[in-house]
Amino acid sequence: MELASYLAGERWSDHPACTHPLLAALARLVNDNTSDDNRGELIELVPSIIGLASDDLRVDAQISLRCATTALPVAAAERQLALAVSVLAAEEILCRLDGVPSGRVSERSAWAMAQVPRAAEQARKFSRAARITEKGFRRYAAPNAVQLSVVGIVQACISDPDTLLRELLTEAIADCSALIHGPALPAPRPAAEPATGGDAEDRARPVLRTGL
Repeated sequence: MELASYLAGERWSDHPACTHPLLAALARLVNDNTSDDNRGELIELVPSIIGLASDDLRVDAQISLRCATTALPVAAAERQLALAVSVLAAEEILCRLDGVPSGRVSERSAWAMAQVPRAAEQARKFSRAARITEKGFRRYAAPNAVQLSVVGIVQACISDPDTLLRELLTEAIADCSALIHGPALPAPRPAAEPATGGDAEDRARPVLRTGL
């Protein structure tokens, strides 16, 4: 994030204004919890994180959701309930912002919750009894979900947490870019080459109309 602030022409800081605060927090956590041998691979992500700033609460919710759904299937049992609650909290905020009935979950969230059925059931009971506010989500729930997710991945019994952390940050950056700048446009199709030969020349030749 310090390199991002430098490239963006800002004062040297690991909290640059050019990046959404929660995305910057995720980047710092991933950097701090990645092994020295693999930290250099994060450098190539720096340019893509510049300019991703927004006050839209959807960005906070999407970052939180990406983190929690990534960590939930691999996290230790003692972290699964908190992560499952984080998934439901982010989905609830998105439902409110989109003006749809509470209880809608994305396909990715449904899959992640299905991997931990007991924690998912407990999380649903807890979420029905508690109502999170937008202010509380931005200030507490979303940052806690990001931190808990990164720690959950680092301490999980998986062979390569570095790769999963890097994938998480890469996907979170893509999520933010799509929300802030819109989805990437497809590459333009190459123009068709003009036809050649007698038929094309005949079609291009003016047609002389004669009276009857």
